[in-house]
Amino acid sequence: MLKTIAIGAGIALAGFGAGLAYAQAAATTGRTPQFANAEVKVWRSVIAAGNPLPLHRHDHPRVLIALKGGTMNILEETGQANIQKWETGKAYWLPANPKTLHQDVNVGGEPIEVMVVELQTAW
Repeated sequence: MLKTIAIGAGIALAGFGAGLAYAQAAATTGRTPQFANAEVKVWRSVIAAGNPLPLHRHDHPRVLIALKGGTMNILEETGQANIQKWETGKAYWLPANPKTLHQDVNVGGEPIEVMVVELQTAW
């Protein structure tokens, strides 16, 4: 009886581990709105490895907080690339860039997660 319980527990733990590994591997790239008013927009972005955000531009300056850091290649539509390393727990100032479309390409092996606070008005 004890052997049966141990085997059942082992199978349950193996299933949990497989599910956790799948959930981590299945991270999808996307942006989730968190808050917005006339002065700021806040969103959470996840950028999976090898799955960039679509081309976009930033009309306003913003603060980026790396919830889970990594190395990002900011690839402009012109082909110009800018590698940025974001450390978990650190905040970064990013100026407006309304003229240039770009993609955020995660060049690491794990998803990058950030919270972005974009200013909507000039201070």
